[in-house]
Amino acid sequence: MHLRTFFPTRLRRLTLVGAALATVTASLPAAAAADPAGLTHRPSDRGLSAVIRYTEYGIPHIVGKDYASLGFGTGWAQAADQVCVLADGFVTVNGERSRHFGADAAPDGSLSSATKNLSSDLFFRGVKEAGTVEAVLALPAPAGPSRQLRELMRGWAAGYNAWLRKNRVTDPACAGADWVRPVTALDVARRGWAVSVLGGQGRAVDGIVAAGPPTGAPVSGPPVSGVPADGSPVSGAPDPARTAEAARELFAAENATMGSNAVAFQGSATANGRGLLLGNPHYPWHGGRRFWQSQQTVPGELNVSGASLLGTTVVNIGFNDKVAWSHTVATGVPLNLHQLALDPADPTTYLVDGRPERMTPRTVTVAVRDGAPVTRTQWWTRYGPVVSGLGAQLPLPWTATTAFALNDPNAANLRGSDTALGFAKARSTRDVADALRRTQGLPWVNTIAADSAGHTLFTQAQVLPRITDELDRRCSTPLGRATYPASGVAVLDGSRGDCALGSDPDAVQPGVFGPARMPVLRDAPYVENSNDSAWLANADRPITGYERIFGTVGTPRSLRTRGGLEDVTAMAGRGGLTVADLQRQQFANRAPAGDLAAADTARACAAVLADDPEACRVIGAWDRTMDGDSRGALLFDRFWRKFTATAKPADQWKVPFSAADPVRTPHTLATDSPAFATALKAAVAELRAAGIALDAPLGAHQFVVRNGARIPVSGGTEALGVWNKTEPVWNPAGGGYTEVAHGTSHVQAVGWDGSRCPVARTLLTYAQSSNPNSPHHSDQTRLYAGERWVTSRFCEKDILRSPGLRVVVVRD
Repeated sequence: MHLRTFFPTRLRRLTLVGAALATVTASLPAAAAADPAGLTHRPSDRGLSAVIRYTEYGIPHIVGKDYASLGFGTGWAQAADQVCVLADGFVTVNGERSRHFGADAAPDGSLSSATKNLSSDLFFRGVKEAGTVEAVLALPAPAGPSRQLRELMRGWAAGYNAWLRKNRVTDPACAGADWVRPVTALDVARRGWAVSVLGGQGRAVDGIVAAGPPTGAPVSGPPVSGVPADGSPVSGAPDPARTAEAARELFAAENATMGSNAVAFQGSATANGRGLLLGNPHYPWHGGRRFWQSQQTVPGELNVSGASLLGTTVVNIGFNDKVAWSHTVATGVPLNLHQLALDPADPTTYLVDGRPERMTPRTVTVAVRDGAPVTRTQWWTRYGPVVSGLGAQLPLPWTATTAFALNDPNAANLRGSDTALGFAKARSTRDVADALRRTQGLPWVNTIAADSAGHTLFTQAQVLPRITDELDRRCSTPLGRATYPASGVAVLDGSRGDCALGSDPDAVQPGVFGPARMPVLRDAPYVENSNDSAWLANADRPITGYERIFGTVGTPRSLRTRGGLEDVTAMAGRGGLTVADLQRQQFANRAPAGDLAAADTARACAAVLADDPEACRVIGAWDRTMDGDSRGALLFDRFWRKFTATAKPADQWKVPFSAADPVRTPHTLATDSPAFATALKAAVAELRAAGIALDAPLGAHQFVVRNGARIPVSGGTEALGVWNKTEPVWNPAGGGYTEVAHGTSHVQAVGWDGSRCPVARTLLTYAQSSNPNSPHHSDQTRLYAGERWVTSRFCEKDILRSPGLRVVVVRD
């Protein structure tokens, strides 16, 4: 269908009358408006064009006549809002951070766990030179990307480049920078690949580039430069107990910088018999892992609204006229280790069934600003790269007899965007499940969905190594027998061919689980997840029978999960729910830790602070919420952080966890714990030293600063269990919590009323643009501070009624 035939007469007039050029020019974001010629320029990519209609808060509604044109409009619009963040990411995936920013500076963490630019560059340059992403692109669908996705990537790159050619960058973060450059569709694919391996190779970047054979040992490959970096000898084998605890902490949800809540309600619990969905991802507020809002339309083919991770060509979390879905970071471990038995004469040769196999060296050279190039060698095996550790806290030394190789099945997965396309076209939760079955593209998230017919779906459809509990029992090394139960990290005997992962007949790629083995719950009155395992997606219908690598069964739940289950169970029990109820749940700001522990704290406080009764009074009077006007919230927050950081979980409560009562246990605060008195005294002293009143309202000391103005932020930290999660940065000299590192990001509350238009309210907490000169740098942040929402404009009639409708035509 031609674009002209798609638009109603009113919109056609907007784009065709003589005044249209002025309208379009005025509609451009700040940087684009400086160059009206950008509306009619012709980026040389075979006739690509798109219409972008901006409604309130800078939300673009992008229409293209085909997928390439839709990608073109999406790339253009993302560049207009986020060019510096996007450009920084493309520097990352091309392995050029050290060249532009210096070797020792740190990346923003959005595309890997690398702690320094040099590590990031060595890894991504190695990926580039090995042709890793090209190999995945060469796979035919469904193992590789679909034709539609390839067209979207081609168009996105063309749109991004077109914006760069025709507009002046006004964001001070990169204005005039030589690293802001055109990109290719391959760059877009490389960025998508980096997101896919965040839980696998991306988690182990420092360990991959630092891994090297023991100093002085003979090797079969080229000489190793700088590995280990200090030339020191490698220590012995890791201790199983310490490694197991380190692995548990590394993969624990409470230590993650990403999380989420999501709940879907069945029609039996709603006012009109139709489904409801509330999605509340907890993602970084800065850098390249931000969300960005849009509506994407290809007439007669695709019409979806929601949020995309920056640099992504599709809507990752969203809704259409029939279905809504969200994701939560899952507990499945998307990697495993293989412990290698090395040839005594050559530590770069390992044995499989007694036969030697040489490691493959990848020697990588990285340019460094103001310094000589750095060359390092990485070592690869049939299982994947050799690693020296998973972060500093989990070392995996390479000795004369043993090394560890990392298996990451998502290194062969670029299917996540095809999964999102399948969701975007879905007409029911059954279609959502079918899209997951066909594409199997989600590397590290669960899916929660609802539809207009009243159905619900929860599924942990992740791309995970095919580690069955039987395989673990048969093939785990002594180290693996400790790490697998504790964390889900399997360490298999790499010297045995019969310990290969194998394949499921319904799996898209070898060595991963097929859909039939994945946890799923259909048509429950509610399904909810707050980053615990699938076990209690519905407290009355527990999911069991899955392998340990997916997560645990019968183990303590986080306070956020417990509070969320209490809330949504009560909501489903009341029934008659509407979108307004979802909105109230999002900003209830109830602190489950306060409900469980504040009264006990206030009672025990007098004995601890006999000479300071004010603190006891403040905690006793606290309303148990993390609202902006809540008094006592800050004091309890500071106390609770200190207490939970020093007291072991088993020492925090008098009544222990019971799998028979997992939502209500453990409980009764252990006020006789030495950590209790220490934490309470420290919290009071800390606030007094900072000049902060013990009963100060939370919003006066939990805020962000945008363009010189304070904007109060509600919500609370993971340990408090608040649904509206906020992980702020403590700066007492600056007035308290003065920035948000991560937390509530793109929120959507979605339902249906029988019309063709979904009933949807959205909120992007940190707003559309990172550019402080943009009018959409903090407008939604102010909405968030006031607990106000954006009414989604999905249907044509609603888009055209927007009082600030602005139209941008971009074409080749």
